Amino acid sequence: MNNCVLFTIPGNEVLANSLIKLLHVEPGEAIIRHFPDGETYVKVNSNVHEKEVIIVCSLHQPDDKILPVYFLAKTLKEFRASPVTLVSPYLAYMRQDKRFTDGECISSELFAKLLSSFVDKIITIDPHLHRRISLDEIYPIHTSILHVSHLVSKWISENIQQPVLIGPDSKSEQWVSKVAADANAPYIKLEKIRKGDRNVKVSVPEVEKFMENTPVLVDDIISTGNTMIETIGHLKKAGMKPPVCIGIHAVFAAGAYDKLIKAGAAKVVTCNTIVHPSNEIFMDELLAQEICKNSFVID
Repeated sequence: MNNCVLFTIPGNEVLANSLIKLLHVEPGEAIIRHFPDGETYVKVNSNVHEKEVIIVCSLHQPDDKILPVYFLAKTLKEFRASPVTLVSPYLAYMRQDKRFTDGECISSELFAKLLSSFVDKIITIDPHLHRRISLDEIYPIHTSILHVSHLVSKWISENIQQPVLIGPDSKSEQWVSKVAADANAPYIKLEKIRKGDRNVKVSVPEVEKFMENTPVLVDDIISTGNTMIETIGHLKKAGMKPPVCIGIHAVFAAGAYDKLIKAGAAKVVTCNTIVHPSNEIFMDELLAQEICKNSFVID
């Protein structure tokens, strides 16, 4: 890609350097640091006049990152960079997409308006849409969503012998069944029998068929890890092998990673949308292909 400069927000250097090599683009030079009082300082040292610019920043813990992204993007635009694309493998503020109780802020909509006010395009990985059909419902700018289920399936095929994918409930069935099909592996979902408001019995169907298989739990976001920890407990009671837990986004709030290991997970694996020691599934090439495809395209 000619006439393109790629900048990174601190903490995203590994992915940014990988994309620079894959795309053969110019690395952007900028100083992004904090004054002693905590305020953000930004200085652009690269010539971006009439050049396409990419900013790489995964928006995990977004409140610490959004101002540096804002200051950098607005400064780049002042120096006539166009278009400005934000590559954010993890897109924050997607959960609060409705007003659950009176007085609540619908933060997903406000965050979308904020981002759209200073970047022209966004490329992200498997955002937590939940009640949304697409990002177009709240983002007025060009957005590209990439899916990594095929990369998860590939990792399972190459690293786990005799896997069986486990769906904790019916909501997960569509997602788990697709990953399983691509990995050429069987899948089952836990069966829940409700005997009262607080009495729910959980069983593993056809457990005898899969006693020699390695259970694999897959989810888009591992935040508290509570769902996986609960599922691990059910698999233990059924006498199955310790499971491998796979997540796309390694949020890992409140020591969730350690809790998963203590609960009995044989291994915890994530994609590199958020930097974490568990990263083993890499989406750098997928991002590079999408960046090339969308170069100089704004809807």
